[in-house]
Amino acid sequence: MLAEGDVAPDFAARDQTGADVKLSALRGQRVVLYFYPKDDTPGCTKQACSLRDGFSAFEEKNIKVLGVSMDDEKSHQKFIQKYELPFTLLVDTDHTIADAYNSYGERQFMGKTYIDVLRKTFLIDEAGKIVKVFNQVKVDEHADEVLQAFGE
Repeated sequence: MLAEGDVAPDFAARDQTGADVKLSALRGQRVVLYFYPKDDTPGCTKQACSLRDGFSAFEEKNIKVLGVSMDDEKSHQKFIQKYELPFTLLVDTDHTIADAYNSYGERQFMGKTYIDVLRKTFLIDEAGKIVKVFNQVKVDEHADEVLQAFGE
């Protein structure tokens, strides 16, 4: 289980455009790495829109926002266009990144249990260390939670 103070596991993934994104290439920048189950579903949309609405504050403070789900590039593109999301969404179809961040496992929804991406957020500092882990996310207020946790 990853905890505050741990080095964030490095990864390389494609974004919504097919471009490669590597976490270690973002050293020197703070990163919000958020995992969510599925594009364009109610809770995931609320969370993404909260981060969208707070995006100018993230930009001002040199904080990079990366969303991760098992959806492909085409799904991410539609989600971004529909809700005008200004940040990067990463493709993790084989849940490799989610596994590295203990963000893939058993979930319950409407009385059913299944294995899926878990809604978690990791705040990573300029040196690549985890400074905060959100195991419970308030989807409507997530941007405020993140900024507060970064001391902004």
